[in-house]
Amino acid sequence: MRFFAGIALCSLLAAQPKPVTLDAVFAYRPDALPATIWNPEGDRLLLVEGKALRLLDAATGQTTELATLADIEAKATKPKPGQRPFGWQNRRVAAARPEWSADSRRLLIAQGGDLFLLDVPSRQWTQLTATAEAEEDAHLSPDGRAVGFRRGPDLYVAEVASRRERRLTRDGSETLWNGKLDWVYPEELDLGRAWWWSPDSRSIAYLQFDVSVETVHPHVDGSAVQAVFEPQRFPKAGTPNANVRLGVMAARGGRTRWMELGPTTETLIARVQWLPGGGKLAVQRLSRVQDRLELLTAEAGTGRVERLVEEKDAAWVNLHDALTFFPDGRFLWASERTGYRHLYLYSAGGQMERQLTSGDWEVSGVEGMDGKYVYFTGTRESPLERHLYRVPLAGGELERLTKEAGTHAIAMAPRTAFFIDTHSNLETPAARTLHRADGSRVAVLREANRKVVREYAMLPVEPVRFRANGHDFYGQVIKPAGFTAGRKYPAIVMVYGGPHAQTVRDAWAGLNWEQALAARGFVVWRMDNRGAGGRGHGWETPLHRQFGKTELADQLAGVEYLVRQGFVDEKRIGIYGWSYGGYMTLYALANAPETFAAGIAGAPVTDWRLYDTIYTERYMGLPAQNEEGYRQSSAVTHAAKIRGQLLLVHNFQDDNVLFQNAQHMMEALQKANHQFEVMFYQQKSHGVVGPARRHLLETTTRFFERTLRLY
Repeated sequence: MRFFAGIALCSLLAAQPKPVTLDAVFAYRPDALPATIWNPEGDRLLLVEGKALRLLDAATGQTTELATLADIEAKATKPKPGQRPFGWQNRRVAAARPEWSADSRRLLIAQGGDLFLLDVPSRQWTQLTATAEAEEDAHLSPDGRAVGFRRGPDLYVAEVASRRERRLTRDGSETLWNGKLDWVYPEELDLGRAWWWSPDSRSIAYLQFDVSVETVHPHVDGSAVQAVFEPQRFPKAGTPNANVRLGVMAARGGRTRWMELGPTTETLIARVQWLPGGGKLAVQRLSRVQDRLELLTAEAGTGRVERLVEEKDAAWVNLHDALTFFPDGRFLWASERTGYRHLYLYSAGGQMERQLTSGDWEVSGVEGMDGKYVYFTGTRESPLERHLYRVPLAGGELERLTKEAGTHAIAMAPRTAFFIDTHSNLETPAARTLHRADGSRVAVLREANRKVVREYAMLPVEPVRFRANGHDFYGQVIKPAGFTAGRKYPAIVMVYGGPHAQTVRDAWAGLNWEQALAARGFVVWRMDNRGAGGRGHGWETPLHRQFGKTELADQLAGVEYLVRQGFVDEKRIGIYGWSYGGYMTLYALANAPETFAAGIAGAPVTDWRLYDTIYTERYMGLPAQNEEGYRQSSAVTHAAKIRGQLLLVHNFQDDNVLFQNAQHMMEALQKANHQFEVMFYQQKSHGVVGPARRHLLETTTRFFERTLRLY
């Protein structure tokens, strides 16, 4: 009898969810959903999962094995030991994805620095290049007869049939880059490439970057016995951006025709695309401080430029990727002129024909378009959710196509017959489904994996809405394990706070550090202050020309709301943030020392003169024209007012928020004779990754346990 009782007890204990520990958080790997790449016809989907390539038939939802990248790994020519790819410091452009040919019969794949073609019907590989130098940013011509790529700072074209190469540009150098982006353009303008085939395959448009005028930051890799000098072109606020010009040349080679866009010292070429037919290019050009956006057309043959649309804003104009041209010259455009991003239909001459969407909500992105509808994601139901909608081009009512509450990420087929929906919410991990254009489901591609929910005692993430400072705010709270009414707990405020970023969403967060902190006895709180994304341009602009002040006022209102709930000890409140959140941690410790007992500032911007041009000047303007705004926004300015416990964390070779920021803050704190703690990591990234992340989790958790007197 005792034997069977023991078995029952063991079974019961085994069924109990385990507490969320730091080891569990470090080991947790959310399900990696395959990358999805639609073919041009929109009836088949390439699924890339690790090294495996599979094809999905959209009509049936059935998948078949296509190939494995292991087949070509041994053939790829590897870079020589110790050799860095040209411009190695630019790591912001996304890794190369397989690319379909226009006839959907072949796939272009970059592997090991070489280029390969996979014939889909026969499953046969063809190697296009085999060189010691890496071929980068490769794209097939629309007619499929050639592939263009960049090698070092110059552009090349290779014929597919003969594999004969032509070098298109010859003036590339260490400081003159043809078809290659610098660091700041992809980082802050989200521009993913710098050259484009014309629709008829006869021409190539490309951006040329002269980075010689950009300031150089002297990174040093000290991990080896002999330190290595690794400079990075990093234009700081108020210093010159790269000189950028747009040119067009024949795909067979020859002279470049430069578009007449004028000097680029006070402008940014933010978007480029060919118009149907290939005779013109559409160019989106921003003023340097980004308070004016022009949509221009440029004649490929003459370089002559005309303006179609101009957007202005007293603060800044946000970029978008909604621009789509029809064969008759009409085009779809997005604007925030009403305070919210909405869609507009324009004539070929640049006259607005009709507004397609309206209301106190925003269009998040255009997902697809056919001759009848525009398909887009937006926040009409709630700023915390994202749904797919469609609206007739002729004007009319919106139709919501996704049904489940939460966040939907959409991958629309090119001809809009199908779409992939990746959906999650606060309670449900991500699931992926295949749908027809009307929203009807074809197949479930990946069920929500609830294993982690069953295995671990994950605590509820409770959404809240409250009113303060004349506005409605959204927040989330995780109460500690074993929560007891009437008891007061230490709390940690998780903050980002910067413009556009939205941290409070109805989306699955997974097994994260916040869950581990709550399991150890902390209340974990986060809210989105003014400036956050998802609520329209008017919600963002209070941050214009001074960072910190508005964000902190809203965060303090959130803390007051939290304390009023009765379960937080107002003497034991900490604050944590990374990047802009690290800046907010320092700003909050200095300007609200009575509220926060301790804070962890990870990779913080401490003086906005040390950050890059495009991001900083968009919100703050030029330093010479806003000296007081820069001074008051700097955490260094307020360092002497800090009273709470502080842990400063940074990577020595952070290429985004330079380690120089930590140096300036440390010097200011030392001059003020304020004691603080530091933890630095020898990494070349903005975040701490790999095994060092386990060390970071332990360090930050112990800091809060000690300074907020958890026990």
